[in-house]
Amino acid sequence: MVYKVRVILDAKETIFRDIEVKEKQTLWNLHLGIKSAFNLPGEELSSFYFSDDEWNEGNAVPLEDMSDDGDGEIMSDIYLPEGFPAVGSKMRFQYGFIELWEFFCELLEIVDEKTAVNYPLTVYRFGNVPLKAPSKNGSDNGRSSKKSAIFLDDDFVDFDSEFKETSFEDEDDDYNDDDEDEGYNDVFEEDDED
Repeated sequence: MVYKVRVILDAKETIFRDIEVKEKQTLWNLHLGIKSAFNLPGEELSSFYFSDDEWNEGNAVPLEDMSDDGDGEIMSDIYLPEGFPAVGSKMRFQYGFIELWEFFCELLEIVDEKTAVNYPLTVYRFGNVPLKAPSKNGSDNGRSSKKSAIFLDDDFVDFDSEFKETSFEDEDDDYNDDDEDEGYNDVFEEDDED
């Protein structure tokens, strides 16, 4: 059997992919399918999270074991029927650390396996994937976006008065430029060593 999972990018626009994964494959295989379907860059850390119907995050299933004792479950330990026990089951997926891509995964249906097909397989695409991870406010620059400074007129109340009180006379006006002969000599004499 094959699990058809709809993977929705957490973005302002509607962007999703339907990915089929064999029931004998693991969350690691789904992870590879998501990376391929959304053209995710690099080899970033990622995690699946068990979710309820309202998409609240439950226990994490990371790509690599991050536990202190080294015996935590990882993606390659969890088979698709464990992650998605019934049609309608949901998991969240996060990819990356600096640029965090967030996805909502839901099992749409369980279908028959096709012969001579390499799974995971993207069977449907909707929407264009942005070049960078979308941020929570819908911009396309991810978490690394710089916040723009907003200045109000009140911020400049003392600005004009501060400069009106100050004199801009050159402090070096008394400097005598005629003393150049007494100062440094910029001409270098070369020694002839013949």
